Amino acid sequence: MTYPLEGVRVLDLSRVLAGPFAGRMLSDLGADVVKLEPPQEDLSRLWGAVIGRMPGYFHQQNAGKRDICIDLSVLEGVELARQLAAKADIVIENFRPGVMDRLGLGYQRLKAQRTDLILLSITGFGQDSPESQRRAYAAAIHAESGLVKRQARDGRPPQDIRVSMSDTNAALHGLVAVLAAMYLRQTTGLGQHIDMSMLDATVVTDDQLLYHLEDSHDTGPAVSDIWETGFGPVLIAGDFRHIWRQLNTRAGVKDHTRDGASLEEKIQQRRESAATFFRSLKTKAQVQEMMESLGLAWGEVRDSSTLMGSDTVRHRGVLTEVDDRAGGLRVIPQTPYRFSNAEAAVRGGAPHRGEHNEEVLRDWLELDDEDVGRWLDSAALVAAEL
Repeated sequence: MTYPLEGVRVLDLSRVLAGPFAGRMLSDLGADVVKLEPPQEDLSRLWGAVIGRMPGYFHQQNAGKRDICIDLSVLEGVELARQLAAKADIVIENFRPGVMDRLGLGYQRLKAQRTDLILLSITGFGQDSPESQRRAYAAAIHAESGLVKRQARDGRPPQDIRVSMSDTNAALHGLVAVLAAMYLRQTTGLGQHIDMSMLDATVVTDDQLLYHLEDSHDTGPAVSDIWETGFGPVLIAGDFRHIWRQLNTRAGVKDHTRDGASLEEKIQQRRESAATFFRSLKTKAQVQEMMESLGLAWGEVRDSSTLMGSDTVRHRGVLTEVDDRAGGLRVIPQTPYRFSNAEAAVRGGAPHRGEHNEEVLRDWLELDDEDVGRWLDSAALVAAEL
C-alpha cells in the first residue's frame, strides 16, 4: 500500500497550531513536509513535557516533518525560502495578512515562479476584513464566535473551552481546501491562494449556532446529564424526558411523584429516582448492559490521561508510539485516516530546529557539495541545535 500524498511536497512556514496541525495531517497522508522554522523557534517549543529535548506540544503538531531553520530577516534567507517554495506543491503560513508580502514571499511573487502552487493562508479574521490585523489565538476566536459565553451554565461566568477548536477547525477546513485545489489543478494546471479564516471555520462548524441566530433554543435537544454510578460518572446522551420514559417502561423504575405535584416537583422526584437507580449499577458491565437494554447512548466520563484504558482506543491504535529522541518511545495520537487500500500514519517524531538543513538542500534543491556548503556558511541558515 502507498500513502495517498506520496511525492507531494509541503513547505510549512506556520507556527503554533492552526498551520502546523494541517501540515502534520498532510505528513500523515504521505507528503514530504518541511517546516521552515525561524531562529527564534516556534512558540510551541515552550509547552509540554520535554523528552529528548523535544517539548510535547511541538512534538504532537510537528511529528513526521523535517525542519530547516532559515532567517527570513536577511535577504539570503528570503531567497532560499523562495527557492524552496518553487519546489513545493503546497505552502502553509499563518502570519497576519501582509506579512508574507513584506517578506517578499507573497502569493503573487511565489505564483510567478510556480503557477500551480497552492498557498494556504490561515488567519484569525481573514485576509481583507476590517479586523484582519488583529492578533488571533483560538481563545479570542472562541470569544468572538459566541462559544465562550455559551459555556456559562447555572449562573457561572462565561469561560473558554479547554481545546483550541478554532485552530484545529481552521486547519482541517484548510486541509479540505488544499486537497480540493490539488484536484482542481489536475484540469486547470493552476494553483490557488486559499484564504482560511479561523472565525469562518469556527462559525460554519458550530452545529448549535442556529438556535442562537433564530432564538429557537426550546426546539433543540437538552444538554446531556452526567450521572453517578457505582462504576463512576457516566454521561447519558439525550433529553431526560426520553431517558425517564425508558427507565420507567423498560427498567421498571417507579414514579413516586405525589398526586397534584407541580411540574417542578415531578421533574425533581423523577430525577431523584433515576439517580438512585443509576447508583445501583456497580460495574461497567452492568452499565453497558443496562444502556443497551434501554437503547441509550452513554459515555464514561474519563480523564484524558486514562485513554489507554479504552478498549476501542487500544484496538484501533488511536494512540501510538514514536521515537522519543532519547532512546525510548513517546505516546502520540495516531492519524484518524483509515483507508481500505492505502496507508496513513504518523511517520516519526518531530524534528529539532534546523535538524534537516543540509538534507533538505540536497533533496529539494538538488545542490552539489559546493552549493550546499555555501548555503550552510551563509547568514540564511541557522545551524541545528542537536
